[in-house]
Amino acid sequence: MDATITLNLQSVRSRIDAAARRAGRDPSTIRLIAVSKTFSADHVRAAHGAGQIDFGENKVQEGLQKIADTADMKIRWHLIGHLQSNKAKKAAAAFACIHSVDSIELLRKLDTAAGETGAAPDLLVQVDLAGEATKFGAAADAARGIIEGAGTLRAARLTGLMLIPPWNEDQEQTRPWFVRLRELRDAWLAEGVPAASLAQLSMGMSHDFEAAVEEGATMVRVGTAIFGKRTYSSTL
Repeated sequence: MDATITLNLQSVRSRIDAAARRAGRDPSTIRLIAVSKTFSADHVRAAHGAGQIDFGENKVQEGLQKIADTADMKIRWHLIGHLQSNKAKKAAAAFACIHSVDSIELLRKLDTAAGETGAAPDLLVQVDLAGEATKFGAAADAARGIIEGAGTLRAARLTGLMLIPPWNEDQEQTRPWFVRLRELRDAWLAEGVPAASLAQLSMGMSHDFEAAVEEGATMVRVGTAIFGKRTYSSTL
């Protein structure tokens, strides 16, 4: 397992590097998040042994268990899945970055929880550009309102935007969604939103991260290409 994960990580990093250079970007500005959801702490340890620092989880409870199981390691944990507001306190205390803020209410609960627990998580607003019924996220206008609301944050920090485009195995079909998020970010910057609040664009997964990098992603969330295909169970 360790050797396979190491080789897979090398391959993904090489592809990120090549995509960045095609776009005239510095590869060091792109953060690879290894999505470890459904995989064991042993998989996380194997990837960490190969130099991986950033890991992503979809569910708070599963993430908390892995955080506990790997407490001896220097890992930066990201929550990339939908977050229910009643789990905001646990999430704010445990995760360095939360990618799925989709309401003002959740933004404020995370900030309050961060202040109470002495945490300082980075927050990303999840933007829903396609209006898919099965996806979470805030429509563009609502996302803009969340960004305005971030001006009152005291403990947490707004640092960017996240996108999950409609699924398509052909990354040329998902590329336009990445372009739209980048253009939306640029328009908001032009309107005066502080650059630090929109510095990060979390977009791109195993099947389309190269297009995402070419279109401006600063974080890519890659699981299958590192750990292999997932086997889901009813408990996850």
